[in-house]
Amino acid sequence: MADTDHCCSTQLIDGDGEFNVVGLDNFMRTTKFSNCGLSYAVVAIMGPQSSGKSTLLNHLFQTNFREMDAYRGRSQTTKGIWIAHCVGIEPFTIAMDLEGTDGRERGEDDTTFEKQSALFALAIADIVLINMWCHDIGREQAANKPLLKTVFQVMMRLFSPRKTTLLFVIRDKTKTPLEYLEPILREDIQKIWNVVSKPAAHKDTPLSEFFNVEVTALSSYEEKEELFKEQVAQLRQRFFNSISPGGLAGDRRGVVPASGFSFSAQQIWRVIKENKDLDLPAHKVMVATVRCEEIANEKFCRLSSDEDWLALEEAVQSGSVSGFGRRLSSILETYFSEYDSEATYFDEDVRNAKRKHLESKALDLVHPAYLNLLGHLRFKALENFKSRLERMLKEAEGFAASACACTESCMHEFDQGCADAAIKQANWDASKVREKLRRDIDAHKLSVRDAKLSELVARYEEKLRQLLCEPVESLFDAAGRDTWASIRQLLRRGTETAVLEFSTAISSFELDQPTIESMLQGLRDYARNLVVKKAREEAGKVLILMKDRFSTVFSHDNELMPRVWTGKEDIKTITKDARAASLRLLAVMAAIRLDEKPDKIENILLSSLMEATVTSPDPLASSTWEEVPPENTLITPVQCKSLWRQFKSETEYTVTQAISAQEAYKRSNNWLPPPWAIVAMVVLGFNEFMLLLRNPLYLMFLFVAFLLSKAMWVQMDVPGQFQHGTLAGLISISSRFLPTVMNLLKRLAEEAQGHRTPESPTQQQSSVAFQSFRNQSQLNPSSSIAQSSVSSNVSVSDSSVEYSSPNLMQRRSTKVQEAELSQ
Repeated sequence: MADTDHCCSTQLIDGDGEFNVVGLDNFMRTTKFSNCGLSYAVVAIMGPQSSGKSTLLNHLFQTNFREMDAYRGRSQTTKGIWIAHCVGIEPFTIAMDLEGTDGRERGEDDTTFEKQSALFALAIADIVLINMWCHDIGREQAANKPLLKTVFQVMMRLFSPRKTTLLFVIRDKTKTPLEYLEPILREDIQKIWNVVSKPAAHKDTPLSEFFNVEVTALSSYEEKEELFKEQVAQLRQRFFNSISPGGLAGDRRGVVPASGFSFSAQQIWRVIKENKDLDLPAHKVMVATVRCEEIANEKFCRLSSDEDWLALEEAVQSGSVSGFGRRLSSILETYFSEYDSEATYFDEDVRNAKRKHLESKALDLVHPAYLNLLGHLRFKALENFKSRLERMLKEAEGFAASACACTESCMHEFDQGCADAAIKQANWDASKVREKLRRDIDAHKLSVRDAKLSELVARYEEKLRQLLCEPVESLFDAAGRDTWASIRQLLRRGTETAVLEFSTAISSFELDQPTIESMLQGLRDYARNLVVKKAREEAGKVLILMKDRFSTVFSHDNELMPRVWTGKEDIKTITKDARAASLRLLAVMAAIRLDEKPDKIENILLSSLMEATVTSPDPLASSTWEEVPPENTLITPVQCKSLWRQFKSETEYTVTQAISAQEAYKRSNNWLPPPWAIVAMVVLGFNEFMLLLRNPLYLMFLFVAFLLSKAMWVQMDVPGQFQHGTLAGLISISSRFLPTVMNLLKRLAEEAQGHRTPESPTQQQSSVAFQSFRNQSQLNPSSSIAQSSVSSNVSVSDSSVEYSSPNLMQRRSTKVQEAELSQ
């Protein structure tokens, strides 16, 4: 590059045909040519060597191309192709100085570069100045004719030639007026055009289709320099606004935007160097494709590293961002607008295609952030739904109404968030995320509904348990003829109450009728199953219940007072009644009677077990009851028979103990010896009796001895001591005998002296006993029924019953003591 000023002259192509890419890029950057868009023009000059081309350009456009030094002889000055900025010309104009033709340096036969440079000039330039000598006009062998042939020939190599303005500059004009020279020149040009071989498509195409021919003349620079400069100044004015309509290049076609000029020039020269036909329309598309792609890539790279975009993307990673769509749209619009501005002059189809590609890449870049934002919006809406629904349910709002209100509000918030996140450059569809949010809300709503319904069901099941379990158990404990009727009434009343309240409770859920009916039926079934389960539990311990019932009836009278076996009771009748009561309890527990269907279980049991009626076949030799479904059977007939045998064997001891208690009572209350003993005593003791009658002192002594013995008897509680066994009684009496005697003697001595010492608690007890003796009061001995240690564990199944007997404690010990005190 020359080291001069504003024109910034640069060798574009050297003499060897090498393209100066770096120099062209520097020229474009220095002169800011890239920013011109389509507002620029290229003016090239062609002509014979040493015809003053560089001199004309320097004066015409204020460039500084190297000029020939006339004092050193005529030789080649410009090598290759040079360009420079035309200073002061609007619009931006580039002057292109081509190497002169017909130079001796390249030789007569070396016209390759001449044709290549001519074709390059026609493909690049809007205006081509053809520098020619005035004295060559009208001559058949003029120097300019080979040049014109070259121009027209290379023009045919363009598939769709640009319309170029050919400005013929006649140098060293003579006195012949221009208006006479111009027709001759145009005629010569037309002749050359006619004889040039043309493709079939352009065989009849007129010259005006490809060229605008203009003619001007300049005086000799060496002889009339001032006039030359004046004419050049006038010619310079024609280059102002040259691309405007009516200008020198007002009807040009296929202009490459300034930003693509460098690439376009490189590709054109490459094609020319390869000696290929130059397809300008295809080249234009190719240049537009490459350049638009470069612009698009540059905008995409800048978008990828844009600080605002990176900050927005980072913010979206952590949560929702307000105004996301507006901010992202602004960022995208900035780069799309820059692309449109820089690519506006390129081929429209290519430009639009590359813009769509840029939009696609940019949207692919930002779409994940949009999806992240939708994910945050969905999560936030779902969490809001959960919290709002929970709060409204705590405030005792109806479930269906609460769920509907929460769903509408949360979906509305999500839709607003989606609208805020939308960008105007894309019509992204958020319906899938919205549908997922709807599914999540419905799933949570369903889970909450199921949980609430489960809580309600559990609550009312617990209520039914409280209403039924203990009362049913109590009814079974007091089993009688009306037990199952009472259970049915209790079940019906409890179930109706629970079902009514449950129906009211679930009305806020707005369930469909089949679901409601199913849940209510489930509650009814639960209540029934609860009673059935309790019945099976009670049936499993039926032997214990039977023995308790037997003990209650056998050991208590009709007024439920404990029995004292005095010998007057009819143990056989009492035993029969107790066993009948136990058998009726077994009949109650034998089957479930919730359907109010009559059965003959009690009659069969009474006739078979109590009355011992012999029938054939045995009604208890079966695993089912007549008129009772197998699923309602708690204890099978054969199990009942087995249970009865075990029951009788375990209660036999209680009956035996009652009989023994009666015998003991009779013996304890019979103080007289047998009659034969009395007769024997009277006969054998008659003499002693008479002796006592004759001597009263003996009678007095015996009376005192009797009193002392009775006092000792009462004070030592001899009957009470022997209640714990003979050996224990003897030991206790022997240990208490001497202290008792001493105590009696002491008391007698004190009474003889006329005063008494304070009595100890033991003495008070003796006094009470002695007073009782004096009053001849008697305590009737009582007996308690030593109940057998029995147990029962009946496991009822569909096929068999198992029994076992753990120990039972005496349940009526305190009642026996009460019976003793009541006598």
